Amino acid sequence: MIAIDWGTSSLRGYLLDADGTVREQRRGSDGILACQGRFDDVLAGLIDGWDGPLLLSGMIGSRNGWVEQPYLPCPADTAALARAMRCYDALLPGRALWFVPGVSSGEQAGVPDVMRGEETQLVGLIAALGDGAHVACLPGTHSKWARIDNGQLTGFATVMTGELYAVLLQHSILGKLMEDDHAGLDADAFLQGVDRSNDPGGLSHHLFGTRTLGLFERLSSAALPSYLSGVLIGHELREHRGGHAIVHLVGSPSLAQRYALALQHLGIESRQHPEDLAAAGLFALARQCGLA
Repeated sequence: MIAIDWGTSSLRGYLLDADGTVREQRRGSDGILACQGRFDDVLAGLIDGWDGPLLLSGMIGSRNGWVEQPYLPCPADTAALARAMRCYDALLPGRALWFVPGVSSGEQAGVPDVMRGEETQLVGLIAALGDGAHVACLPGTHSKWARIDNGQLTGFATVMTGELYAVLLQHSILGKLMEDDHAGLDADAFLQGVDRSNDPGGLSHHLFGTRTLGLFERLSSAALPSYLSGVLIGHELREHRGGHAIVHLVGSPSLAQRYALALQHLGIESRQHPEDLAAAGLFALARQCGLA
């Protein structure tokens, strides 16, 4: 079968064997925003030479994607997601395309929460973890904190830590004292920011401290981005880590490592899982509905 993980700025395709092993992986540069409606051409080019049922998840099923898919409310398990998938046989000549729905979480104070794409990664994680109660963090532009209970996704919360970090670096006064290259992590400055997140004053006050530490040369311009990252991630962890013994991290290795470092600093165990769990999740969904 063919598993497609298609996000806002990324595109990944996986050709899977009958047992779910990844035989071949391809990446494309055309996320949904770059396609300009050419979804059929982009997909046909990505899967050229591949055969098998096609399952797609991610923002390709959003309002800005190919065909908008509904949100399945929590609690949701693999079987419920498989039943909610929709098949389209007229989008790509000679191919039937199965789209995975998004998932919505219960409203807090009248405000709903949603995810698209992460639910498929969580299906893959559920297959790996089995029964029991678990908490998972999927770091990213919009991080997800998910609660899993005996194979069911029971709820989740979205945190805009990654986007806040980018906006503050590029479009706020905090970035004016920083070097242009923000790639490297200064672990000491990062953990200093994590510690600061536990002090009185709140997030907005702690963020401004990034500037004053630079003005008074308490931190170098090269260390300030790491400090800012630590403040933001520290606030996120203290709010959403819950009381579980282990936090399961799913995301890019470099970003997941930051979360693991912060969690370790706070005395919390974590376990990192492969970023490409979407392929395992799509395979589990395909098996559930008899496509694999």
